[in-house]
Amino acid sequence: MLGLMQNWPLTVDKILDHAAKWHPDVEVVSRSVEGPIVRTTYKQIHERAKRLSNALAKLGVKTGDRVATLAWNTARHIEAWYGIMGMGAVCHTLNPRLFADQLCYIINHAEDQIIFTDLTFVPILAEHRAKMPTVKHFVVMTDEAHMGEAAALEGALCFETLIKEASPEFTWGGFDENTAAGLCYTSGTTGNPKGVLYSHRSNFLHTLVTMSTDVMNLSARDTVLPVVPMFHANAWGLAFSCAAVGAKLVMPGQKLDGASIHELIESEGVTFSAAVPTVWQMLLTHLRETNGGVPTMKRVVIGGSAVPEAIVRAFKDEYGVEVTHAWGMTETSPLGTQATPDAEIARMPEEERLRYTLKQGRPPLLVDLKLTDDAGKVLPHDGSTFGKLKVKGPFVVGEYFRGDGGEILDQDGYFDTGDVATIDSHGFMQITDRAKDVIKSGGEWISSIEIENIAVGHPKAAICAVIGAAHPKWDERPVLLVKLKEGETATKQEFLEFLEGKIAKWWTPDDVVFVEEIPLGATGKIDKKLIRDRMRDYVLPTAQKVGA
Repeated sequence: MLGLMQNWPLTVDKILDHAAKWHPDVEVVSRSVEGPIVRTTYKQIHERAKRLSNALAKLGVKTGDRVATLAWNTARHIEAWYGIMGMGAVCHTLNPRLFADQLCYIINHAEDQIIFTDLTFVPILAEHRAKMPTVKHFVVMTDEAHMGEAAALEGALCFETLIKEASPEFTWGGFDENTAAGLCYTSGTTGNPKGVLYSHRSNFLHTLVTMSTDVMNLSARDTVLPVVPMFHANAWGLAFSCAAVGAKLVMPGQKLDGASIHELIESEGVTFSAAVPTVWQMLLTHLRETNGGVPTMKRVVIGGSAVPEAIVRAFKDEYGVEVTHAWGMTETSPLGTQATPDAEIARMPEEERLRYTLKQGRPPLLVDLKLTDDAGKVLPHDGSTFGKLKVKGPFVVGEYFRGDGGEILDQDGYFDTGDVATIDSHGFMQITDRAKDVIKSGGEWISSIEIENIAVGHPKAAICAVIGAAHPKWDERPVLLVKLKEGETATKQEFLEFLEGKIAKWWTPDDVVFVEEIPLGATGKIDKKLIRDRMRDYVLPTAQKVGA
């Protein structure tokens, strides 16, 4: 027997319909690419997005066609998202931090027909136009007055002109909730990037989960600053969840430096934000240098890579901001876990509670985790046993676009994240390393991430990375790479003494190497593959001694 409730397909157009009807005058504020701060509302975004759907239909876009965006976080980008998805086309977000060859590869692999682009990226598109044979038009996200040289790009159309000339009458939805809505490619650290194809249903369910109290705890009383980019992993779903609850949105555009972020927090009364650790480090540096404050800010979610303890302490102790750690990936839409304390952890003394804040957290409803060994045996949740982290749920990838990578689920339907982790008795998961980055020394595992997060707390350190280097006796031993803050000098011994007592003695790096740069990948994470390539001729001092 089936239930007798209404059939109401979970398609993301309903989110913006709801915002326009019930939160019509709530502001969406953007730092525009052209420069000025621009204000609009959910009602205006709704109307303009429908005009875009009409414009796309006239350009020949149909359900299932891929339409790309190469853009910063602005209201125009939100309009493009809903305009594309609402009509049943697939919104393919392009990451401008990828190399040009990778961008061309994924544009062709997706067979994008149209690309919405900010003025910033017109030069790279013009340079590589000939390598994008499926693309018929480039919609430049500006007005006629600012088109300039962009008008010369083959197939260029003006965003504002398209909206002005199109009707606001367009019927969204009417398709199955499992229809594809979005496409985002992995950063491709090994081989070509692979496409993750989100459905309307998966995005809608992800939205409901992120709104909940133990996840992002969003409400109509919040003013939200999504620094995490819309071009990667759906901006952690904030373009959906904020519209769903009626939260004011503040979109930072292309200026992500500490001063620019601080200006928006102060001027717009931001209460909640989300970004990767490097952004918060820049903001923290700016606040300290200017004796600034963030009096309205209550909560920050940090993800993308592990958050250093020094950042958590600084925001809490100096500015009264609660930092919550989150974990996810392109393949999980992206939310997988969040380190919101349970009742028992919340009662703990602050220092003890901090140990859990620094973990990646526990899974919400609709996400399931397990740890296995190399043979697939399920491992205990004791907080100390390392294992392969696998994840399952309705907004977790089932297969990659066009079948790339073949079968990616185990026999129980879990996806192998490529991370090595522990899970404790509270259900809190902690990433100890990427499987390819874990350091195997004398048959035991050493967490490069844990050493990095402690080392970066040294007052002279700007950024730190740890890799494994070959050792004739122990197979591998850790090497700490340090980029110092501007004007600082330091010795190897200073950093080794700083680590002393904070990590197991046998985890202590065999060497400390000071470098001018630590490379970051397309998603803002440390590029360990490139570091290993650069260090391929490096020989550990301790290895030389054994060899002698």
